[in-house]
Amino acid sequence: MEAYLGEFIGTMILIILGDGVVAGVLLANSKAENSGWIVITFGWGMAVAVAVYCVGRISGAHINPAVTLALASTGQFEWAQVPGYIIAQFLGAFVGAVIVWLAYLAHWAPTDDAGLKLGVFCTAPGIYNTPANIITEIIGTFVLVFGVLGIVANAGAAPGNLSAVIATGLNPLLVGLLVLGIGLSLGGPTGYAINPARDLGPRIAHAVLPIPGKGGNDWGYSWIPVVAPIIGGILGAVTYTVLFG
Repeated sequence: MEAYLGEFIGTMILIILGDGVVAGVLLANSKAENSGWIVITFGWGMAVAVAVYCVGRISGAHINPAVTLALASTGQFEWAQVPGYIIAQFLGAFVGAVIVWLAYLAHWAPTDDAGLKLGVFCTAPGIYNTPANIITEIIGTFVLVFGVLGIVANAGAAPGNLSAVIATGLNPLLVGLLVLGIGLSLGGPTGYAINPARDLGPRIAHAVLPIPGKGGNDWGYSWIPVVAPIIGGILGAVTYTVLFG
C-alpha cells in the first residue's frame, strides 16, 4: 500500500509542477506569461526530478504507466503490482491537475483562448498527423525508458532493484535532465506526453472542472498519448535488456 501511495504522491507532484509551469507560461496575466518553450521544458524536467526524489525510495518513482508496463514486460517489476501502480498514477495526475486549477484560479477567466486552457492540462500536436504523432511519442518514450535504465545501470543497481538506487544522489536530477533533453529535442511535434497518466488524467480534470470559457477536450487525439508511450516504453526496456542484459 505504501508503494501505491508513493506513486499517487509522486505523480501528483509531477503534475503540480509540470502543468503548473505550463499554466504560468500560457495563462493571461501570469508573471511567467509568454516566457516560452525553454521555461516549460525546464519546469517539466525539475518536476520529474523532485517527484523522483520524493518517492523513489518508496515506490521506485515510476510515476508513469509506460514505465511500469515496460519494467514489468522485462521482468524488472511484478505484474501483480501493475494495476495498483497505474490506478495510483492516474489518480495522482488527476488530483495534481485540480491543484493547478486552484493555484491559477484567477487566471482562467482572463484567458480568452480555450486552446491555451486545454494546453495547461494535456498535449496536442503542432500538426495533426496520426502516424507521425504516434511515431514521435514512441520515440520519445523509448528514449525515456532506455535512458532511465542506463542511469540506473551506471549507478550499479541490479535488475529489479530500481527503487534501491533511483532516489539516491544525483540520479533523480539525471532523470529530470533526461526529460529536459527529450522535451528540447523531441517535444516540438506533439508536446511530449511520454506518459499516459500525465496526459489523460489532467485531460479528464479539464473535462469536469468548472473552467470559464473552456472548449472541448480533443478526445479524438487523446488515445495517442496513451497508446504510443506504452509501445515506446516497452520497446525501450526490451531493447536495453537485449543489448545490455
